[in-house]
Amino acid sequence: MSNGQWYPPEWPERIRALATGEITAVTPRRAATVMLLRDDPGGPGVPGGPAVHMLRRRASMAFAAGAYAYPGGGVDPRDDDRLVRWAGPGRDVWARRLGVDPASAQAIVCAAVRETYEEAGVLLAGETADTVVGDIGAAVDGADADRNADRDGWEADRAALVDREFSFAEFLDRRGLVLRSDLLGAWARWITPEFEPRRYDTWFFVAALPPGQRTRNASTEADRTVWIRPSEATEAYDKGELLMMPPTIATLRQLQPYGTAADALAGAAGRDLTPVLATARMEGGELVLSWPGHDEFTKRVDRAPTYDSNASDSNAPGPNTAGPNTPGLNTSGSNAHGEQHPAGGPR
Repeated sequence: MSNGQWYPPEWPERIRALATGEITAVTPRRAATVMLLRDDPGGPGVPGGPAVHMLRRRASMAFAAGAYAYPGGGVDPRDDDRLVRWAGPGRDVWARRLGVDPASAQAIVCAAVRETYEEAGVLLAGETADTVVGDIGAAVDGADADRNADRDGWEADRAALVDREFSFAEFLDRRGLVLRSDLLGAWARWITPEFEPRRYDTWFFVAALPPGQRTRNASTEADRTVWIRPSEATEAYDKGELLMMPPTIATLRQLQPYGTAADALAGAAGRDLTPVLATARMEGGELVLSWPGHDEFTKRVDRAPTYDSNASDSNAPGPNTAGPNTPGLNTSGSNAHGEQHPAGGPR
């Protein structure tokens, strides 16, 4: 097991409780997360290549404190039914790709675009099917009053989305925009283990940072954001310098062969979206936890006391191995609104 991998301390007890029928598996909620990429030009002796935008969960978070993840969150059921301004592959195409019905496909894609906007300030939408909005980040010092006023309006709408005051479809209507589904590529699908009290069925997407837009830390649950090469992130994880959950490090390793963000987006079309779900079994006196197709995450745990079904399901803090001065990372932004990240663990 790599030093940068985090496991909730209550997992062994919950696994045993599930096996003995003391607890039952809950139905996972649909969720989406986005690996946002940009091309890094490199430097002297360092070749260029794509970098990925990541968030670090605050040390005060009860679950996976200090872990790095991507922008992401749960699906808003309102986006299943309402007609969404849409560009790119149709809902039927996305339904076949994601393995769901067209209404669910629409809601999942909406969640991916909405969460990227809510947590990173990047919006994959435009006024027409072949345009994308420019920079809509926080107000800029020295900018004219009208420009800052418009930015304030964008920020107010983003905050209203976070608070679920209106759906993403309503947001697009308010702004006269169409969702650019062609800017997304479906990459992977991971389901929270059955023994977790809060579960997500999460689709991972890849996207390139649109020209003219900038990322920022707009999540209340992240204390920093970074742009980092997948190879650098995985190396830091292997050394125990960066903390990540299995889906995060697995998808980072899968990104490593691609030379540009465009290459990764093109490669998404051939990705296998068979759901990855952890399984648990007993071997002698050990509990063995494994993810099919991902042997590096196999964990063996000695027998522990029986799970107390009357105890709270709240998650204990995990170790924060990623310090504030981790080398090789570029931080950005201050905090505003945001949601938790199913990519890095359940809510």
